[in-house]
Amino acid sequence: MANSALALWPIPRNMTSGSTALKLDHGFNIEVDVQQAPSDLHDAVQQAQKYLENDKLGRLVVGRGSNDSTAISGAKSVKKLKLSLEDGASVKSITDESRAKFEDRIEGYKLSIPADGSDATLVANSTLGLYRGLTTFGQIWYTYGQDTYTLEAPFDIEDSPAYPYRGLGLDTARNYFPVENILRTIDAMSWVKINTFHWHITDSQSWPLELSDYPELAQKGAYTSSQVYSEKDVQDVIAYAGARGIDVMLEIDTPGHTSVIGNAYPDYVACQNEAPWATYANEPPAGQLRFPLEEVQNFTAGLLSSIAKQVPGNYFSTGGDELNEKCYTDDPVTSQYLNSTGTTLNDALDQFTKVTHAPLVAMGKTPVVWEEMVLNYNLTSLSNDTIVMTWISSADAAAVADKGFRIVQAPSDYFYLDCGGGGWVGDNPKGNSWCDPFKTWQYAYTYDPLANLTATQAALVLGGEQILWTEQSGPENLEPVVWPRAASSAEVFWSAAQPSGQPLNATEALPRLHDVRYRMVQRGLNAINLQPQWCALRPHECDLYS
Repeated sequence: MANSALALWPIPRNMTSGSTALKLDHGFNIEVDVQQAPSDLHDAVQQAQKYLENDKLGRLVVGRGSNDSTAISGAKSVKKLKLSLEDGASVKSITDESRAKFEDRIEGYKLSIPADGSDATLVANSTLGLYRGLTTFGQIWYTYGQDTYTLEAPFDIEDSPAYPYRGLGLDTARNYFPVENILRTIDAMSWVKINTFHWHITDSQSWPLELSDYPELAQKGAYTSSQVYSEKDVQDVIAYAGARGIDVMLEIDTPGHTSVIGNAYPDYVACQNEAPWATYANEPPAGQLRFPLEEVQNFTAGLLSSIAKQVPGNYFSTGGDELNEKCYTDDPVTSQYLNSTGTTLNDALDQFTKVTHAPLVAMGKTPVVWEEMVLNYNLTSLSNDTIVMTWISSADAAAVADKGFRIVQAPSDYFYLDCGGGGWVGDNPKGNSWCDPFKTWQYAYTYDPLANLTATQAALVLGGEQILWTEQSGPENLEPVVWPRAASSAEVFWSAAQPSGQPLNATEALPRLHDVRYRMVQRGLNAINLQPQWCALRPHECDLYS
């Protein structure tokens, strides 16, 4: 590639480009040659046209493209991008394609942009693949004066993801995020081909989710009546995401992280608000579901199924992390039940999982759990279809794979976006946090999803995600905390390697990530700077050993 700052992110897995200037014709249009094309494909085309017209991103070089004038003036113009599906491909909406099971999700595409001004073509086996290709097409072009151009024609790209799961997790329970902030986050996710929004929507601190079947939970558990997500809000987010090639996976964390349920159902929660909280919970306030009790199991099963039926995707997270066992041994109700029935905590958790997962499986949902559910307990109720998210350490993937479960990798030591803010609990003079230091984009970018895994274990890795837990975040700092850092895992799990086959390399990637960040800013996102602009305009001149 002649221009090291070519802004393709994630980098396509197979591509060639040239060194010929090419312009977009002032009448450039995108033609959809798809019979009975779904409305969201037409919407995606309009969106792509809007970005092409409004990005107006100057090339990240000294002069911002002024030295390209001669090349631009003599360049040929491409008038059309023609979209089509491969022969035999079924025509479904982008939304439906984005919600398919991982093994059925088709995101590949072929993009050709000749240098002679003839029509560019984008071909895929699905409308979702066409959407991914439109995203790549939009990253190719810069603006100088009245011209939108590239210096890298011709392009031939054949691309598809290395991993089917590429996520971003957001906690909206510790602090509340208005829907508009979530929608902007989804936009940004789509720009880097992230395909799963992992929405951790409730936790011990608040229950902002309104449910017609369980209205008391939000009435007594939301911070305020205005800091809630109505059932319509959830549907709006799901629909918005689907049209952008993104599935929404809700998480209702149980049986831990549920103190707030005790506000509405006090008999169902053990050690609620007990002090000192640190004895009974990883975070205040203390309180966990009394999961050994049959009435609590049935309540939770009804609650989860009520929520899951509103989510059209195939995956639903029931959590299962950070269960505090002392909470139950010190809780008279739970301990009396366990002692009188001769039930172990492990067996009770097994039964709880069986009862609460059954309605999810019955409606076609695949349960997703945190790693403790398979590494800390022996639960025969977890089917092999269950997906396990690792988080405590990147080293835990092998142990999960040894048990035969599919894995989503979200290790805190690489991917937690909240780390590095210092400790947030009071009376902490050192101000340190368990997951310090800050996880830089460079460090996240070095993550190897297959490190220390055998070939059999590696086949179980579905992908991974970066996550923002929001003890110290809100709508005020959401975008600079997440972007462009979260683009690092997007490329790790889409590209896996450079087009040459060489490993991903942060030095090579930095100029491209600058372009991603600047384009995000052009689109109104408050993405944080990676370096002084002097460096951004001079690729590699700020490298440590340049």
